Amino acid sequence: MTDEARQSIETARRKVTGKTKAPLWAVLFESLVRGITGAVILVLFFLMGTILVRGGGQITPEFLLQAPRDGMTAGGIFPAIMGTFFVVLFMIVMALPLGVFGAVYMVEYSKGGIMSRIIRAAVNNLAGVPSIVFGLFGLGFFVLFVGRNLDHHIYGVPRTAEEVQAVQAEMAPLQAEAREEAINLADERGITDPAELDAFVEAYVEEQTPPVPRTVFGQGAMFWAAATLAILVLPFIIVATEEALRAVPPSTREAAYGLGATRWQVISTVVLPQAKPGILTGAILAVARGAGELAPILFVGVTFFTPGLPLTEPVNFGLFSVPVVNPFEEFMHLNYHIYTMATQHHDPIGTRGIQFGTTLVLVALTFVMNLMAIVLRRRYSKKS
Repeated sequence: MTDEARQSIETARRKVTGKTKAPLWAVLFESLVRGITGAVILVLFFLMGTILVRGGGQITPEFLLQAPRDGMTAGGIFPAIMGTFFVVLFMIVMALPLGVFGAVYMVEYSKGGIMSRIIRAAVNNLAGVPSIVFGLFGLGFFVLFVGRNLDHHIYGVPRTAEEVQAVQAEMAPLQAEAREEAINLADERGITDPAELDAFVEAYVEEQTPPVPRTVFGQGAMFWAAATLAILVLPFIIVATEEALRAVPPSTREAAYGLGATRWQVISTVVLPQAKPGILTGAILAVARGAGELAPILFVGVTFFTPGLPLTEPVNFGLFSVPVVNPFEEFMHLNYHIYTMATQHHDPIGTRGIQFGTTLVLVALTFVMNLMAIVLRRRYSKKS
């Protein structure tokens, strides 16, 4: 063995055993990284400890299961909890299929074509757009364009000032005729008091004339808020799914093709099952991002107070009835509840306990939803 080889082996042995003396810049860099990591952990523990100490005493069955009352200073936050949960649930139901299908197209079908480059550029641009812009887009596209056009074509709700004037012109003769009939009927019944006569005439006219079409889709609602958040989190799902699909070994695809499987059979039975853990990782990131956002939903349906849950009439199953969530109603949200209690309430200092309690519930709800996704990911990881 030559001296050079012996020296190289000794140097390698020292590096492996850690007995070599590291350069000063390496020691400083490692110390800096350790210090920053420790500082971040301390800040995290401080924030979570503050939230837990100041908000833990607020957590009671009444706080979790009742609606707010007495100017939001009493009662609970149950409508806000359910609103947050269902918005995130609708969001992930909308965003996950779109994100998975988009990633499957880019990885399995496009093969670097122009359409793939366009989609990738759109995804990269979406990831850098401020949250408030998504809120304005949701208001302009979903509420004002899609919602109002649905109302117009389904229920006949006017969209423009000209259409409103046309509806009023059609209603005017009917209202005048009903008003004359009401006055004659009031004379027959001997109603002479002016206030009572006006109330009788207005009630009769409202009863006899066809009702004005009511807006259903062209207003802020839980569904439009979820759709706006779905667009917000779409880049996370697409990128995570794309990486998961690329991590599947090409040999598995080739083996499936060799057995005579079609492209869709290979994707659905071979590639996607192995990529499920990575896809669920994207879902976890999407849930965490969507649950913590406030700006995108400010203009599309969130409200400071609702007396109850946005429910439809109970669906009768014979032996029992089940209420169904109405996605086209306004809703309360934990983020907006915290924001309004801290900035717009008449006594923001006196409601600090409610603010910290709501924050603790929001953190716990986000943790539970993420935990569910993590459990599913581990389950599919073991199967694959």
